[in-house]
Amino acid sequence: MSAIQWFPGHMHLTRQLIEERVKDIDVVIEVLDARIPGSSFNPLLQTLTGHKPRLKLLNKQDVADPVQTEAWLQWYNAQSDTRAIAMDAGDPAPARRLIQTCRELAPQRGGMSRPMRVLICGVPNVGKSTLINTMTGKKQAKAADEAGVTKDEQRIVLDDDFYLWDTPGMLWPRISIGQSGFNLAASGSIGRNAYDEELVALELLLYLQKHYAKELQTRYKLDLSEQEIAALHDDELLEYIARKRGAVMTGGRVNMQKAAELVITDYRTHALGRITLETPEEFAQWAAIAAVADAERLARKEALAKAKKKKRKPR
Repeated sequence: MSAIQWFPGHMHLTRQLIEERVKDIDVVIEVLDARIPGSSFNPLLQTLTGHKPRLKLLNKQDVADPVQTEAWLQWYNAQSDTRAIAMDAGDPAPARRLIQTCRELAPQRGGMSRPMRVLICGVPNVGKSTLINTMTGKKQAKAADEAGVTKDEQRIVLDDDFYLWDTPGMLWPRISIGQSGFNLAASGSIGRNAYDEELVALELLLYLQKHYAKELQTRYKLDLSEQEIAALHDDELLEYIARKRGAVMTGGRVNMQKAAELVITDYRTHALGRITLETPEEFAQWAAIAAVADAERLARKEALAKAKKKKRKPR
């Protein structure tokens, strides 16, 4: 599976910004998408923030599969120096809990002489700006349903002794887990020019067939059983949906592009229901496969470098 990649120039600047800012930070909040809690975790942020206490916030939990959200919370809370909670960024009551949770993670900070300093970060379009606006009760951060809108750091005062630094959404230079690239694209965290919508829709359907056939049956009024839906080839299913929804061109040909856009939009707008595209076990398996592939790639690169060096060696 060829991974989708997207790391525009402003993300490189964000990387430098976080690297400099984190030196004075007490707690790091990483906002994750509850529909893809593994794929929206940024390994680069883990490296940049070191051993700072961290809060993993599974945002958009109201549109994710609640069973899987609970599984992911347990998975993250089992990690050292980490707390994980789930919430919907638009709900003001849970949003306020973040301040208290941060204070618990860094109890030595507090008061005007030692104010709490928190860095909030995450992949693009994860709902971070909406969360900040909810916490402050006013429009502090620009929010949009599109990746890459926030491009500048800003300092926000949440309490007299609680300072929050908001950073632009950032991915990492190389997405080695192929499925993560597709899940990030389907969820709107990757720029539209970086992926083929039909391929993303097919990967999305492949997962939904296995785990959410009932939701597909209901949304598209498919006159097939759940077992029949699961047994279809993904492109056959996309064509079936296209014909059901009238995505047909002159001459009866199916408009696969339009059908792909329809499926992706239905997922993003939650028209398909509460869906999570990965379990902790699945993500761990994808990561293990990617690690082996990376090791093999590195070995080939080193072997090639040695061969070139040997070839250049004077006789």
